[in-house]
This record gives sequence, structure tokens and C-alpha cells, in this order.
Amino acid sequence: MRNLSRCIAAVLVSALPNPESSQYQDFKTALKCVSALVEFTLMAQYRSHTPDTLSYIESYLQTFHRTKDIFLEFCTSKATRAQANRQDQELRELMADQRAKKVRHRTVANRGRLAD
Repeated sequence: MRNLSRCIAAVLVSALPNPESSQYQDFKTALKCVSALVEFTLMAQYRSHTPDTLSYIESYLQTFHRTKDIFLEFCTSKATRAQANRQDQELRELMADQRAKKVRHRTVANRGRLAD
């Protein structure tokens, strides 16, 4: 978990190296949110805490809660997931029908070779 938290901020930065001007503020906010979460988890793993470390933890947690809304647009609802599952099923059925039509148009010799 500690290694993951060290790498996740770097992965986020490399995922969008040159954001457009319209994306820059959102990207900066997302990076701040992830960094605050990483710092919180790393500080929370200390074996003992002083008033200073507790204030750092509190500030990281507040920063996370203040900036986490940036990810809400990517959160799916049950209705969205159900619709995506229906569309996925329809697409699978359509592809199966197309494959079946291709097989019907082949000659007996072609079907035998494909089966072999």
C-alpha cells in the first residue's frame, strides 16, 4: 500500500502530461486531491503521533474533502451501469448474429476446414 501511494501521484501526472488550458485547473485540483490522500495515508501509518503530525493529517484530510468533488463527474449511477450493461449485451448479440450469418454463407468444404 505504501509503494502504491508513492507511485499514484506520478502515474496521474504522466497520464496527462500537457493538459489544455481548459483542463489545467481541473487537472491541478485532481492532483492536489490525490496528493493530499497519499500524504494522509503515509502520515497515518506512523507508529506514534505528535500534535504537529496530527495537524498535518487533519490538513491533508481537509484538503482531500475540499477537492474530491473533481472526481464526481466520473462516478456512475446504478441506472448508468444498467444502461451500459444492456448496450453491452445488445452489442454481443449483434456480433454473434453477424458471425452466425458469415458461417451460413460458407460452403460445406470451408466449414470443414475451419472446424479442423
